[in-house]
Amino acid sequence: MLDLLIRNGLICDGSGAPAFHGDVGIRGDRIVALGEVTGPARETIDANGLVVAPGFIDPHTHYDAQLVWDGLAQPSLEHGVTTVMPGNCSLSLAPLRPEHRELLGATFRKIEEMPKQAFDAGLSWTWQTFAEYLDAIRGGLGVNVAPLVGHSLLRLWVMGEDARERIATDDEIAAMQALLAECLAAGAVGMSGSWVDIDHENRPVPARLAEPRELDALCATLGAHGGILQIVPEFYDADLLCARIDLLADFSRRHGIATTFSPLFDSNAAPELVGIAMERVRLQTAHGARVTPQMQTRPIDLSFDLTAPMSTFATLPGWWAMTLLPRDEKLTQLRDPAVRAKLMAEMDDFWMPIGLQIDFADAYVKRMGQDDPALMGRRIGDIAAERGCHIAEAIIDIALADDLATSFGLDGIGHNDSAKIGGLLADPLMGIGAGDGGAHVTNFATYGDTAYLFSRYVRGERALSLELAVRKLTHDVATLWGLRHRGLLRPGYAADLVLFDPDTVDRGPEIAVDDLPGDGFRYIRRATGIEHVIVNGTPAYSREQGYTAARTGRIAERVAA
Repeated sequence: MLDLLIRNGLICDGSGAPAFHGDVGIRGDRIVALGEVTGPARETIDANGLVVAPGFIDPHTHYDAQLVWDGLAQPSLEHGVTTVMPGNCSLSLAPLRPEHRELLGATFRKIEEMPKQAFDAGLSWTWQTFAEYLDAIRGGLGVNVAPLVGHSLLRLWVMGEDARERIATDDEIAAMQALLAECLAAGAVGMSGSWVDIDHENRPVPARLAEPRELDALCATLGAHGGILQIVPEFYDADLLCARIDLLADFSRRHGIATTFSPLFDSNAAPELVGIAMERVRLQTAHGARVTPQMQTRPIDLSFDLTAPMSTFATLPGWWAMTLLPRDEKLTQLRDPAVRAKLMAEMDDFWMPIGLQIDFADAYVKRMGQDDPALMGRRIGDIAAERGCHIAEAIIDIALADDLATSFGLDGIGHNDSAKIGGLLADPLMGIGAGDGGAHVTNFATYGDTAYLFSRYVRGERALSLELAVRKLTHDVATLWGLRHRGLLRPGYAADLVLFDPDTVDRGPEIAVDDLPGDGFRYIRRATGIEHVIVNGTPAYSREQGYTAARTGRIAERVAA
């Protein structure tokens, strides 16, 4: 007898082959039959009118902390995602010695914009090693996890505070290799790094102090254990990006590993950059390297307020410094005409050197502590014009009148040319990722890439076929990352499935929810058209009933494991 039978669906098996109507039979945590399936089943789902596909795989997330208190990694399942890869940007929660917990927490809060109260209230810190961290989350998982270990964490464990100061010695590199091998044996699928990130003291993260020989040695360890290297390059500068692609290609060929970098972001600030980078990827691929860029499907929607430093202010030193001040001092500064004049001048000369162009006049009032119908949803440029003041003054005055509780929004930044983005996403060498789920949760909703792919680029632009879009989110990712028995609908494969309506699947509006440990809120997006999600053979989510009590997520295995 089958445990679960899915009948009458349009099956997109993840391979890219033409979809066909049929059934999927599941016994335990495995697919056992595909096509025309007969016989009794303990549970049946009628998939008439729905696409039946492998569960989507999200290769760039920061759910490391959230998984400790929320093994569902909400709202990923609501977007059809059944496997997530945390531990990106050189940061994971292990291996970590107790004396470095506050340093890592401060770094996470700076780079990934995680609220301190949630980070502190939600983490029990019962672990030090990578294996212990996985044991801490394993029992409560409702989603599969294919974790990366952060290069910065390897350095910090081996070198202590010196990891933030200098290059490594030969003995230290050898110790890092041994530690990386230990993490891979425990369940890490690879290592993450960064060439761009800075910590809470505006210093380079430890991974950035590594010489190429250190990275080369660690890549040798990855090669010996079948691991992947994922890294954040200087994605805003074409010359630097091409140099990094060449270096990744060299590591790939020398050690037989897959490498991937994210994000590759298109913007009218540097419209030629993506094309230049893809030509270099094409060149290196032709010479035997495995270098896969990751592009997110959606534009960026930002939020900002004046309560804490946020990435929106990263290149506005006066604004950044102001948000760091104690509350009373901050209020005094914001009312000081001399300080306000400096903040206005900074906003006039603003340029965000990461491939994004931002005009604060286009910001709008997004959320208020005490709603004011005369302000909610309105554009700051229009408010400033009415008041006869500078846009910076309008932002400050609105925030002061609301006891700093106002959040401001900047929507639809970058990815402006849909036809261009569609062609890039369809490119066989382009990966889909860089979604950042679990990060920037009070700044913008880092969810919705999967649904947006289908609504905008399959149904809207028709840049990708349904079958290709499914393959991009499933088999292509599983193959690149070497995930065992995932990413395809095949007998013997893990029964991770998503059932969705191809005519209605879309990302929903950004909403604020109060579900973090401690006080505070985060922004999330629901999705429409995702009807059922099954994780390792067990229904985990449905649109009608929401989340089930099932916790059948696993630490995903590598093929080489």
